[in-house]
Amino acid sequence: LQRLGFSYDWSRELATCEPSYYRWEQWFFTRLLEKGLVYKKTSAVNWCPVDMTVLANEQVIDGCCWRCDSAVERKEIPQWFIKITAYAEELLVGLDTLDGWPEQVKTMQRNWIGKSEGAQIDFPLEQAKAGFSNITVFTTRPDTLFGVSYLALALEHPIAQELAKNSPELATFIKQNSNVKAAEAELATMEKVGINTGLFAIHPLSGQQVPIWLANFVLMSYGSGAVMSVPAHDQRDFEFAQKYSLPIHQVIESSTKNSDSKAEINLQKQAFTDKGVLINSAEFSGLDFTQAFEKIVTALKQKNLGEKQTNFRLRDWGVSRQRYWGAPIPIINCATCGVVPVPEKDLPVVLPTDVAFSGINSPIKTMPEFINCTCPICGKPAERETDTFDTFMESSWYYARYACPDFDKGMLNESAKYWTPVDHYIGGIEHAILHLLYARFFHKLMRDEGLVNSNEPFKNLLTQGMVLKDGAKMSKSKGNTVDPQELIEKYGADTVRLFIMSDVPPEQSLEWSDASVEGANRFLNKFWKMFYQHLQDCSSQDVKKISVAELNDEQKALRKQTHFCIKKVGDDIQRRNTFNTAISAIRELNNSISKYKLNTDAAVKANDLAVLREAYETSLLLLQPIVPHFCEYLLTAINHDTRNLLWPIYDESTQTQSKQEIVLQVNGKLRAKIETAVEISKEDLQALALQNEQVQKYLAGVSVRKVIIVPGKLVNIVAN
Repeated sequence: LQRLGFSYDWSRELATCEPSYYRWEQWFFTRLLEKGLVYKKTSAVNWCPVDMTVLANEQVIDGCCWRCDSAVERKEIPQWFIKITAYAEELLVGLDTLDGWPEQVKTMQRNWIGKSEGAQIDFPLEQAKAGFSNITVFTTRPDTLFGVSYLALALEHPIAQELAKNSPELATFIKQNSNVKAAEAELATMEKVGINTGLFAIHPLSGQQVPIWLANFVLMSYGSGAVMSVPAHDQRDFEFAQKYSLPIHQVIESSTKNSDSKAEINLQKQAFTDKGVLINSAEFSGLDFTQAFEKIVTALKQKNLGEKQTNFRLRDWGVSRQRYWGAPIPIINCATCGVVPVPEKDLPVVLPTDVAFSGINSPIKTMPEFINCTCPICGKPAERETDTFDTFMESSWYYARYACPDFDKGMLNESAKYWTPVDHYIGGIEHAILHLLYARFFHKLMRDEGLVNSNEPFKNLLTQGMVLKDGAKMSKSKGNTVDPQELIEKYGADTVRLFIMSDVPPEQSLEWSDASVEGANRFLNKFWKMFYQHLQDCSSQDVKKISVAELNDEQKALRKQTHFCIKKVGDDIQRRNTFNTAISAIRELNNSISKYKLNTDAAVKANDLAVLREAYETSLLLLQPIVPHFCEYLLTAINHDTRNLLWPIYDESTQTQSKQEIVLQVNGKLRAKIETAVEISKEDLQALALQNEQVQKYLAGVSVRKVIIVPGKLVNIVAN
């Protein structure tokens, strides 16, 4: 890292696996427990059978573990959760304030939080079961209520579990279909299977019987674990109804009056899922979606069988992990006192390092010297929690700890309020709904604890691309990495830096190319030789200051390009992070330098050397953040104090042209082009146009009726 020239403040270095760090994370967890933002419950979780641990919903990628890529299973297990759902609305609204974040990341978070407006509807049971007198569902389409053919329950629903006790058939079905994949994409494509429970609910408005089924596509972890199924207007429900010969009742028709549009509704082939006008819906027939939504919800509310509700897709963050590696959860389980947080004076609860591994299970789960403890309330023997924190807990607040890495009196001090939010943060797009979402949540928790005084952790976000080799992601596991040390030894650190930054914008993937590395090295070598040739050209005389009034056209042109480069590079780096286009502009400037011919006249040559020196010096200052070692050496050669380098100042006056090209037309047709001074008057420009030999040919024998002048562009002579 040092050879590559990266400037880190090593005095702020910290390691999140050190007890001095996670001590405060444990303390914070106990504070959240006191506030009611932490709870433990047995629930269906995402279980990785290879790592033998629970995964948060955000850590399941296409049905597989984000770490080992093995298929994830569902499992019932006691877990600790933090109520991220209590901040769902604020997390959603806060995205609108993040102007410096990529839209892609904000869209991914919006979709994951998944706010939806709908209705909660109660379907009374004909006969109460498992303590339930109603089955409650949430739907965003209350307008389709009269099209309900059946209700579907999750296999883990208490009613399903109660029925299975007395029905071997239901028990067998539940056992065979409990291994439901966690990814929603898989739920959408997998075969839908179900079984009729024999129970009926009562439609809340029509009073008709509605059969109750168990179905493998309903998850207990989403909503109430029950859905109302409308086969005519939901494709999943349609496929299920066709498979089991259930009724399909159309209650929505197209709102388009065109008869061809209505003909597209073929409920023999697929569901009609668009919003439209209600039919077959009692007194609500003829209403559009908005009208029906309001009136149906009102009717349900009058019967105490429903109400308007806002739901979120986001679920609480399960932070328990069953693996060894992680910060111990600071909880003591006492038979008398129940769940007891570890007192602050006893923190940190240190992860034992003198452990014996036997298989893949966490060694501390069978380690009496760690487990056995005393209850801090009653003093009786108790047991320590053996789950550890999800390591995303550590990465959710480290940025704030950089402000006070050695502070040992608390989690953060006043420095964190000064330094946060982070001005510019770099993180991969793959963490859009992982680290980046957790960090936003954690920041709000710390704000509410008084530890920081801002709402968001990162003002600006750059999501860097991957490094690819032969089209595949470069990684140690694939064995396709390139050793930076070898490249540094062969080419120098600056060649490596220049190649990485010159190929693509940082947010795009970089395809590694040995040829491009060599090309970057050739550019630096060429620049080096050109620069030392320039020093030799200047050896017999001091480089004079530029006298703008004495410059000829060639010298002005080089200065114009030099200062254009200052403006572009500054803009590209500071506003856009597009180092590749900045480097391209510097290369273009250097191409112009290489083609510049020194004049033999001494006075003119002195001005040549002056504008060349400005171009070389500017190139080095602009390249300095990209190739610092190379530039520092060459800047020292022209007596620069490299301890106090200043960014070159852009001179807008260099972009002003002294001459301009004017198009001459007769009756709108191009007849000639002339070059004039920029400051020429309209009268003089008209005179030049009328006197031009090419124009005179087309004015012979005709009279000039009008002369139209567009300053800086053209003169059009109207004649007949």
